[in-house]
Amino acid sequence: MVRVTLVEPGSIADSVGIVPGTELLTVNERPLEDFLDWEFLTAEESFVVSARLPDGTAVEYDIERVDGEPMGVELAPPTVRRCANRCEFCFIEGLPKGLRKGLYIRDDDYRLSFAYGNFATLSNVKERDIARILEYRLSPLYVSVHATPWEARKVLLNNPRVPNIVEQLTRLAEGGIQFHCQMVVVPGLNDGDVLEQSLTDLWNLGDAVMSVALVPVGVTQFSHLYTGQPMDAANAGRLLNAVHRWEERALDDRGDRWVYGSDELYLLAGEPLPDEEHYGDFSQIENGVGAVTSLRARVRDGLSQLPRLDGRRIGVVTGTSMVPLMPELIDQLTEATGAQFVLIPTENSLFGPTTTTAGLLVGADIRRALADRADLDLALIPAECINDNGLFLDEESFIAVRESLPMPVYPSYDFIDALVPEGDAAVVPAA
Repeated sequence: MVRVTLVEPGSIADSVGIVPGTELLTVNERPLEDFLDWEFLTAEESFVVSARLPDGTAVEYDIERVDGEPMGVELAPPTVRRCANRCEFCFIEGLPKGLRKGLYIRDDDYRLSFAYGNFATLSNVKERDIARILEYRLSPLYVSVHATPWEARKVLLNNPRVPNIVEQLTRLAEGGIQFHCQMVVVPGLNDGDVLEQSLTDLWNLGDAVMSVALVPVGVTQFSHLYTGQPMDAANAGRLLNAVHRWEERALDDRGDRWVYGSDELYLLAGEPLPDEEHYGDFSQIENGVGAVTSLRARVRDGLSQLPRLDGRRIGVVTGTSMVPLMPELIDQLTEATGAQFVLIPTENSLFGPTTTTAGLLVGADIRRALADRADLDLALIPAECINDNGLFLDEESFIAVRESLPMPVYPSYDFIDALVPEGDAAVVPAA
């Protein structure tokens, strides 16, 4: 059963009498378990839905759906499948106590992998799930492989019952499913020979594996489980050597790079980031692969839209890892606008100095960085550090933080989104 939470006026659902609170039970006598069943079983032009109204009345709808017209319902979110692993490098294991409860949910759900690009280990899928993935052709999936040698994977996931990932991927690949894979690399555990074997196993799956991302392990000051070596410049350099080797092979044999290092890997190794052509369709950008290059491209393409802001001083709050990359962007923004951009590197007070990503800065960090900056006309902060409810990770409200500061503050993904005026509205106050 799935429950309806919203019905769009004038939609098919509205016209047949489905209302919020209706429980959708079956489609053509197939029981509904979650949103996947609903989306796939209602894809036909005609079908019969059995349901139960909020007052308990059993009803049946004979529905005609022409040209894929939307049904017009929103469903209650499914219960998220929890992760049974205890990876030492798990981000949630590196969270401090006292944050909002939702942050501690360790999801490992193949449905969210298909629907939203969340990475899943597939360690909790059952035979029924495999059959469902194949029937509904849930492709591509985003898979946290980490290592293909079975014993190494058991150690990495801290789970002696984890299934053989090569067998799982092979079976799914034979059914036409494709994957984007990631490997969080822990020095001494899944680098070296384990990395080579893993890449070889994934390569041998052919076109089923669309891309592989290598991501360096990252820990916070609260990562109490982690006992591995740190990811330093030397280790990062060795990983990038492997990336370059496999890239060359993939380009020769398949025409694309196939394996990618995350931006953080390049930064740690002190190597320049590749250009746009390198990343193709940026399929793993949410995994930190090509994010900086994409930012550079968006800034370049948006410069012509920027207004003149001569004489203004604009603060730019960012994490410490972005500091070496910002001058190039700031020079372009300065030339286009005439404003003076002031870089404000900010250390993460919640997770500690080893967490350098701008998107993990918290409300307290923004307050600390800007509270005494009466010299600024405007400040930009990373939009990624605020969720859809307007909260930072430390549950500070963006509105409350903004109102406490001596200048207007705007969240921004790429500078352009905050500095380009809408209509006749000026974003930056007059000097």
